[in-house]
Formats: sequence, C-alpha cells, structure tokens
Amino acid sequence: MILNSKLANELFRGFYIERWNDRIRPMMLTEMDKHGHKLVLAYCIGKYEETQGTKINWNLIFSDAIFEFLRRIIISDIKSPIYQEIKQNQEVFKKLNEYIFAQYEKIIPPQIFLNDFQNFLFNKNNRTSLEYRIIDAAHIYASYWEFKLVKCANPFQYQNEKIEREMMNRLMKYDDLIGIDKLQKNESITNFIDLCGQLRFQIRWAQTPRVPKTSVLGHIMLVTAITYLISLDLNCCDKRLYNNFFGALFHDLPEAVTRDIISPVKRSSEKLDNLITKLEKELADNEIFPYVEKNWIEELRYFTQNEFDNKIKFNGNTVNQFDAPITTKDISEKYNEDKFSPIDGEIIRFSDHYSAYLEAKNSIDAGIKSKELLDACDDMKAKYKNKTFAELKVFELYN
Repeated sequence: MILNSKLANELFRGFYIERWNDRIRPMMLTEMDKHGHKLVLAYCIGKYEETQGTKINWNLIFSDAIFEFLRRIIISDIKSPIYQEIKQNQEVFKKLNEYIFAQYEKIIPPQIFLNDFQNFLFNKNNRTSLEYRIIDAAHIYASYWEFKLVKCANPFQYQNEKIEREMMNRLMKYDDLIGIDKLQKNESITNFIDLCGQLRFQIRWAQTPRVPKTSVLGHIMLVTAITYLISLDLNCCDKRLYNNFFGALFHDLPEAVTRDIISPVKRSSEKLDNLITKLEKELADNEIFPYVEKNWIEELRYFTQNEFDNKIKFNGNTVNQFDAPITTKDISEKYNEDKFSPIDGEIIRFSDHYSAYLEAKNSIDAGIKSKELLDACDDMKAKYKNKTFAELKVFELYN
C-alpha cells in the first residue's frame, strides 16, 4: 500500500501549518483548508475548459495537487514571495527539493508513487500545459480568496495594496481561462466558490475540546488525499479515479448550507437521519446548484447523493446493487471501466472515518482527550478490524 500510518500523519500535519501568520487574521487559516479550496477551484476551472471541447488530463491535475500539498507540508513557513524567489534559483531550489524528498523517502514505500513524486520535484517543467495552468490558477485564486479575509483585519494599507497588486498580476496570466474570467467578473460561480470556502469556518467536533481544531473544508481535503492514495493502489480506471477523487472532495458539500451535524445526532434516529438526508438534497437543489452550470449538476448529484454507496452507471441508470449491494471487489473485477463510471463510496466512507480517527488520535496524543474521543478511536478501530478493499489491507492503517 502507498498509504501507511506515517504518511497519513504527515498528511494530517496540514492542519497544523498556519497561513498568513505574519498578519492579523480573523480566524486561523491552515494549509489543509487552502488546498481543499484549491481543488474545488480546479474542478470548476477544468469543467469550464471541458465545455469548450477541450480534453483535460485530470490524473495529471490530481497528482500535481497532491504532490504540491506534500511539498508545502515540509516547507511550511516559507512565505510565498520568498518561495517564488527560491524557485528562480535552480541550484537552491534543487537543494530544497532534495531535502523534501529525503523526508518522504523514509515513509513512502519505494514504488511508482514515490518515483512519480521524485519526477515532480526534479523534472524541469515550464508548466505551460493546460492542466498545469488550471491547478496553478486555482492555487493563486485560493490564496487571493484568503487574502480578502486577511485584508479586512489589517489596517496597513500600503502592505495590503502591495500584496493585492502582486496577486492580481499573477492571476492576470490566467485570464484566458474561462473560469478565472468568470470569477474576475463576479459571475454566479463565484458564489459557489464562496460557499465552499466558507466550509473552513465550520469547525468539526464543535462540542468536544480537541487540538488541533479542524474545519469541514480541511477534512474534505484529507479525505480526498486518503481516497486518492487508496484508489491508486486499486489500479482504478480513469473515470473511477476521477469519481473517487471528486466524490471525496464533494462528499460534505451539502454542509455548506446545513452546517456540520455530528454523527451521533444523525444516528440517534433513523427517521431523523432520513429527514436530514432529504433536507440536504432540497437545500442543495435550492441553495448550491443554482450557482453552478446546469450541465454539472447531474455529476455533482452523483457525488453527493448516497455518497457512501458503491455505484456504477448501467444502461443509463445509477445502480448501487443487483442481487446484492455492489462491493469494491465487484467494481475491481467487473466494472473497472470508464463506460460504467464507477465510484467507490465505500472507500470514501472509510477515508471519512479514518480522517475522523486521525483527528481524534492526534488530539489524544497531544494530551487533550475525552471519553468521546477515546470512544471514537476504539469504535473506528473495531469497525475496520480485518477490513480489506479488493484484498487491500486497510485495517493495517490502524496498527
């Protein structure tokens, strides 16, 4: 397996890395949140380019986004202007990347993923292809979105003007991308990006003392990274990898309008759980989907409705069972083809639970623990005891 407990904890460090920490901030802004928002932006920008008939290599976007996230975890406190200067000096940048690779070489198993990460770090790339431009534009806009929050809290006008001017100059290079143009013109997609960005304001486990505090937006980033690494191990076809990645990214999208309803409350009554599901669907239809393009809505529904079911498309219909519920093993053996548009909701659910486990376990290890956190860890370890996905031993992640 690519993913192991050491790499999972390294991914989790994204919650500890604070951004804009030399400015007054109205709230803590973390690397994890920023990269979650960046992926939402990449989805939207990429979908707009697809509407023009352009074929997007989404796998390249996925790998580049995850590799850049891993790099940012290591370099953490280097300010963006300093980092841009370092990148201009090839010798210094190479030394920095050698240090980064040395850290991950200790914890990532020596296989294709590690080789690809090494190529990402050391291959000279002018990043002019459409896929790189999409992810780079998303990266800059996500930072600009954060800056607008920071700007309101900082009275230093000359600094604000300098930062904004530099950001706008960087963003102008991507004005030819339809999505960036629409965001600059404040069209309705801006409201969708804002709604998703506001998921960083929603704190998980809100009633339980815990460190670090984690947001819904950061949580979906961690779930997406975990789902992606497991999906690579399963040798998913392109459409399955695409569905798993964005299914994980948008699995909590309805919480943009419902807020984070804790699992014990949802599970307290089957009728309540069904009612919440019904309300989430109605609110998504009324308060989220009107802001996105109409031809995206069916796909977003595929990601967000019954989001933890394994599903395929069969004869034009969404199917989650035949004689019995479809398993990940079934998908790997029978439906791992683009024509079936498979999605492993079961893996997204595991990643969701494992992310919650990491949230609880890191707090306990830091000395902030409660019965709720201890019980959550025990329950999740018991739930996935001896669990495999198509012979992939995910239960080992709890050892």
